[in-house]
Amino acid sequence: MERQYLSRNVDKELLEWSKETNRKVLLLRGARQVGKSSAVRHLARSFKNFVEVNFENKKGVHTFFEQDLSPQEICTQLSAFYNTPIVPGETLLFFDEIQECLPAISSLRYFYEQYPELHVVAAGSLLEFALEELPSFGVGRIRSLYMFPFSFDEFLLAMGEGLTVDAYRKATPQKPLLQPIHDKLNLRLKTFLIVGGMPEAVAEYVNTKDLLKAQNVLKDILDSLKADFGKYRKRVPALRIAEVFGSVVKQARDKFVYEHAAIQATNAQVKQALDLLIMAGLVYPITHTAANGIPLGAEINLKFQRFTLMDTGLFLQVLNLDISEILISNDFKVVNQGALAEIFVGLELMKASSCFNPIALYYWQKKKDEGNAQVDFLIQRGEQIIPIEVKSGTQGAMQSLRLFMAEKKIKTGIRTSLENFDHYEDIEVYPMYAISNLYKSK
Repeated sequence: MERQYLSRNVDKELLEWSKETNRKVLLLRGARQVGKSSAVRHLARSFKNFVEVNFENKKGVHTFFEQDLSPQEICTQLSAFYNTPIVPGETLLFFDEIQECLPAISSLRYFYEQYPELHVVAAGSLLEFALEELPSFGVGRIRSLYMFPFSFDEFLLAMGEGLTVDAYRKATPQKPLLQPIHDKLNLRLKTFLIVGGMPEAVAEYVNTKDLLKAQNVLKDILDSLKADFGKYRKRVPALRIAEVFGSVVKQARDKFVYEHAAIQATNAQVKQALDLLIMAGLVYPITHTAANGIPLGAEINLKFQRFTLMDTGLFLQVLNLDISEILISNDFKVVNQGALAEIFVGLELMKASSCFNPIALYYWQKKKDEGNAQVDFLIQRGEQIIPIEVKSGTQGAMQSLRLFMAEKKIKTGIRTSLENFDHYEDIEVYPMYAISNLYKSK
């Protein structure tokens, strides 16, 4: 029995795209199993007809794109193959796992130029590897939409707690939540950290309320993601990619040290494996910036990077930790010296930014010979740089944050923790569960 579709934030963007008169072909990008195909199938409910072309399962359709055919002729072939009419305005044409057919990727620009009245969406796992071979496949003709695992607010909506989301969206450092609501949200946050945002794990928990069953789903997802390592690049052994993947988890809170990442591998080989994991969407870099002005990416130092896994649930699976410690603790330092809190905050910031142009993650630290200070995240909001310090519990000093603010003449800093909304002079406190308010609050 097919499970009920759980709404995603991108559903609104997909529907608005479908109603545009001057649409570009839409390309959904993101890691495997984050819900790209399900979101398109949900959109298809608003169309009379739906044709889903899966290039991984149906190798025979590749031939339609390998010939010198126009988009209209390709649709005629597909219509006969799937016994479904392809009519502009009535049919949604979906190319799934399109990375398996490079000619199909190349054809997308021609659908926009020669058949713009037809609704065309494409998606694929490991798509970035294929696009690397086609660097100018559709510049100006194709619109990319990036998908991630469920965010915390999407998780709460799936749990039927939309009013709870509304409550923390309306709260501010000057107008905190009532303590019972705050306490409830911290409990929900702990559950979400364990379940994570992978759609299959979220669906399992929503349906069963059983954390152990959700954990079993996560184990299966992790196994399938690791099984993909062999597909990344033939010249990079899957074992080396697996070693680097594991090292990203172990080094999650600190500057990544290449020498600690893999046995008998050079820094160049480790970097190559890291680049592949980033391209696959499993790992996101957090890069040091001098932060002397905007854009933040103008003064980065690629020698100083942290890396974060795409999902907290998968992170805990790799560590094989006892989840009961998270449920009973009021301080996430029990989990890899607080790395879990930082991973959650970084992921929430990315998910809350534009799905058409997700933010890159940055941090700041002083050089060792200048003193020990680090600000966990820096984001740009308008013309302002916003520094964010993550505290894994409800207490902790803010020396690094204040040092950065004084040095860069920043007027307001953000502290995020398990505390309720609050403020201390020039420091605003946001609960961890509401860190996305920095983007979503009006």
